[in-house]
Amino acid sequence: MSELDETLKEFLVESFENLEQLDRELLALEEDSSDVSTINTIFRIIHTIKGTSGFFDFKILEKVSHVGENLLDSLRSKAVSVTPEIITTLLELTDTLRSLLAQINDTGSEGTNTYTELIERLASLNSKKESNPLSAGAPSASANPALASAAQDDDLERLFNEAQQQYSVEQSAPPAAAANTTPKAASAHPAPDAPKASESTASTEQHKPGEIVDTTLRVDVNLLDKLMNLVGELVLARNQILQFTKSQTDGEFTSTSQRLNLITSELQDGVMRTRMQPISTIWNKLPRIVRDISQSCGKQVNLEMIGKETDLDRAIIEAMKDPLTHIIRNAVDHGIESPEVRRNKGKSAAGSLTLKAFHEGGQVIIQLSDDGAGLNTERIRTKAVEKGIISVERAAALSEADIYRLIFLPGFSTAEQITNISGRGVGMDVVRSNIERIGGTVDVSSTLGRGTSFTIKIPLTLAIIPALIVTTGGSRFALPQVNLLELVRVQPTAKDSHIERLQGADFYRLRGKLLPLVYLDKQLKIDTRAKHDDEAMNIVVVKAENGQFGIVVDEIHDTEEIVVKPLGRMLKSVPVFAGATIMGDGQVALIVDVLGLGRAAQLTKREAAALEMDRSAAAAQEPRTKLLVFQLANGHRAAIPLEAVNRLEEFEVSHVEQAGPYSVVQYRDGILPLIDLSTLIHGSQSSYHGEVKAFVHQSGQMRVGFVVEEILDIVEQAVKIETPFQRPGVIGSAVIQDKVTDIIDLTAALRISKLKTAEPAHLEGGTL
Repeated sequence: MSELDETLKEFLVESFENLEQLDRELLALEEDSSDVSTINTIFRIIHTIKGTSGFFDFKILEKVSHVGENLLDSLRSKAVSVTPEIITTLLELTDTLRSLLAQINDTGSEGTNTYTELIERLASLNSKKESNPLSAGAPSASANPALASAAQDDDLERLFNEAQQQYSVEQSAPPAAAANTTPKAASAHPAPDAPKASESTASTEQHKPGEIVDTTLRVDVNLLDKLMNLVGELVLARNQILQFTKSQTDGEFTSTSQRLNLITSELQDGVMRTRMQPISTIWNKLPRIVRDISQSCGKQVNLEMIGKETDLDRAIIEAMKDPLTHIIRNAVDHGIESPEVRRNKGKSAAGSLTLKAFHEGGQVIIQLSDDGAGLNTERIRTKAVEKGIISVERAAALSEADIYRLIFLPGFSTAEQITNISGRGVGMDVVRSNIERIGGTVDVSSTLGRGTSFTIKIPLTLAIIPALIVTTGGSRFALPQVNLLELVRVQPTAKDSHIERLQGADFYRLRGKLLPLVYLDKQLKIDTRAKHDDEAMNIVVVKAENGQFGIVVDEIHDTEEIVVKPLGRMLKSVPVFAGATIMGDGQVALIVDVLGLGRAAQLTKREAAALEMDRSAAAAQEPRTKLLVFQLANGHRAAIPLEAVNRLEEFEVSHVEQAGPYSVVQYRDGILPLIDLSTLIHGSQSSYHGEVKAFVHQSGQMRVGFVVEEILDIVEQAVKIETPFQRPGVIGSAVIQDKVTDIIDLTAALRISKLKTAEPAHLEGGTL
């Protein structure tokens, strides 16, 4: 590449950055037309583009920017006042300059469009200065020394810019020229939104006081991608060495491998940071979008952005442009009402849009909220039935959250008429697909009449991700940790009671709700050994498409940081795989696309919800109670209402002391009496294995610890108590988790223990 080509590339990149700033400055000028510094900034940006385009002999670009510069000069001298029409035309000028630069970038030429109509409009707006009252008394440049000085400064700046460009090409400027560089001249090429680099403490260069030092460096994206790939290979090599180290006894080798692990991790973090960009990279375009859409809809909208400095991988930033743009378009078009409607509702005429971003739990959370009309659940329900998306019966049984999620279905729209903004039933389904494609999720909540809020969760990076390693049929697979919810192990004796089969599909009842199961070996058509009924079942509970399902695997290993490798051409069409990685032993493991796996198994959210509804309809008619289930001595099962439990505690046996006839422990600056429920109810003492397990019950002003053998579970279900025979301290028995369980009467237990406390509420017999 020649030096001239390199200079042209720098001009294009810098000009695109300047135009992004120009959009923001013009919107700021519209808010405060008296801000002289904003007008000067806008003028300098256009002036720089005009001067440099003349150097490269781009006649059309120079002519268009020159007419815009003349209008801005009139704004600077107050010969013309800022009006909405001028702002709109200058924004159109920005789009035109961006289009011309893109044409030059793609083809090397400006094309044939001369933009005559735009040039005439800019000239017409500038000609109105003669009728402007301010222009009548406005002093000329010759009569006003300050204006004359400013004009002279502009000429000097133009000459300096041209000399600077020539210096960049020819590299022949004498050293003395550099000494004459002034901060004002350097400001002719602003670099907006450049990341703030911290001062380098490791630099050995000595800089003179007041000297401007550039601590940033523009690096080609392809070079960063190559560095990222090399670091990925280094991470794979590190994993292999760590795997090999496990079988070694050489202490020096182990120490060296640990040092390599530390350095690799730090290098990986550093290189990943070079790919990070603030989310403001895409947010800076949104004020212009909000302005254009609100004007076309006849609405007033104020946009507030919080957390613009939040960093994201550049690949994810690119993927988030379209989803964010579409959600904002929908918020302005559908959500926020017209000024008249808002006034009638007692709201301010201008609607409010709030965009917020922050890091949480290794992810980036983006929230977009408006104070508009909110989502009308009845209207959404009616539209879904009209379009045949759901049946009338199903629509009537949907929860509010399920109704909100209908807006993400393909072809769904509540718009009464089709406009150039919305109403065609496309968009929100693509938003969800694009977000889930990068491992993210999107959810919506709303309050009718008060507004709607979208919450998007996306990973920080896609290059190196944490994943759970599982084995099925002797092959290893990686499940991205961002999709994981929990791990469930079903013992052989519990399979019959926990696994249910409906309409040819298996379901696991998890905390009272049906969880669809996908057998990974069957879905991937892997030949596996015959499974025996005496083997436990491993279920990985994952989330996808706002729903959950369980992936059944043979074995579950540990989580690892894996390097994502793209699939080969032969496997790209397989929807259940998102990529591949190389494990520590050098073997390849495929990365499962959880969303694609669920779709391939035909587990759409609609089908899963219908099955769950059919199954739980009968149970929903009975009141449900949360219970703490525990085990007493000799295998006896018992339970109490969870609301009676203050805390679950474990005490060392050595900490248990005697106070009269009672066992006690020192607890939270007080003394906690301990009552062994096994002794109290069944006459046999609980066996302790180093620790005493108990639940703390608050009785009046006194706390009591009830000792049990083992805490088993917390369940929520309808409980029907039966009393086949009376026992002290027991209300009766009920079937919980398919096993007979005693329901303890804590009031009676306290009375039997003869502890003098205030009387707690008594648990009545019958149905809890």
